[in-house]
Amino acid sequence: MAERALMKGNEAIAEAAIRAGCRHFFGYPITPQTEVSAYMSKRMPKIGGTFLQAESEVAAINMVLGAAAAGVRAMTSSSSPGISLKSEGISYIAASDLPCVILNIQRGGPGLGGIQPAQSDYNQATKAVGHGDFHILVYAPSTVQEMVNTVFKAFDNADRLRMPVMILGDGLLGQMMEPVEFPEIEVTQPDKPWAANGMRGKRGKNIVNSLYLQPDKLESMVKGRFERYEQAKRELPEAETYLTDDAELVIVAYGASARIVRSAVESARELGIKVGLIRPITLWPFPDKIIRDIAKNAKNILVVEMSMGQMVDDVRLAVECAKPVSFFGHTGGIVPTPAEVLEQIKGIAGGAK
Repeated sequence: MAERALMKGNEAIAEAAIRAGCRHFFGYPITPQTEVSAYMSKRMPKIGGTFLQAESEVAAINMVLGAAAAGVRAMTSSSSPGISLKSEGISYIAASDLPCVILNIQRGGPGLGGIQPAQSDYNQATKAVGHGDFHILVYAPSTVQEMVNTVFKAFDNADRLRMPVMILGDGLLGQMMEPVEFPEIEVTQPDKPWAANGMRGKRGKNIVNSLYLQPDKLESMVKGRFERYEQAKRELPEAETYLTDDAELVIVAYGASARIVRSAVESARELGIKVGLIRPITLWPFPDKIIRDIAKNAKNILVVEMSMGQMVDDVRLAVECAKPVSFFGHTGGIVPTPAEVLEQIKGIAGGAK
């Protein structure tokens, strides 16, 4: 029987990482994700793992690079400004074809901003998490339980595709407490013949590298990586739909915002308004086809985010600009309310039907 517990999001995701086989965690404290590091600092020594609070975010991500190069499951966590500091290291990890998991519990920005929940790191995560031609997988859970489940998926896909994975949460999900179940899964990690973890007289020397001085060699490495990205686009896009079969207005929202929208959708349905929700679960690869197919029967699309509208362009591209796409949201750490979203629904739909 799966183990059930009432846990804070940050602590649940840390426990899930341990159960997914992570034994090497490198972090640096920053609100609102510090409980992840605190939890790991208590648990890792008890299970023979490694916890190290680095001297900076830059150091932490490079420790992840070193551990991943040795073939072990490694993880780091931070919040928005800290992820910015890790961006060079993330690019090096991607260029070295190394798997790892990175947790971003977002806060308001730019700069130090504030410590309240936000979703203003969408563009950073999906389009510009570091320099060069590369992508990372990005998951956006919306409940504490989904955060737990996503950790197992993240480590598995990171290993399978040899690329970094980011779990993009926010201060709301990280700090809330919900009941969770930890699945009884026997974790099997794949062989990693590329790892730099000692020859043991059985093979030649492995070198983990991201520097290629010959342009044709670098181009070949990048193009090979993009073949795996195309595989990810074919296999991994995920989205949840809710009451979309007859929806004339479709709302697209992810993470904590989707929880708020779901409540507003239910209220709007009681008023006779045909509205539904699409919740992207993967932000990269983005679930373009899922959104496009559902939006064919809709008259309008509304995007709701805790930002100034960073996902809006991806939604417009997904529907090929065939339907009007509008935006509602707050930024700076202000969380939209179901009542506010309902008013937006009424305005677009022209009131109750």
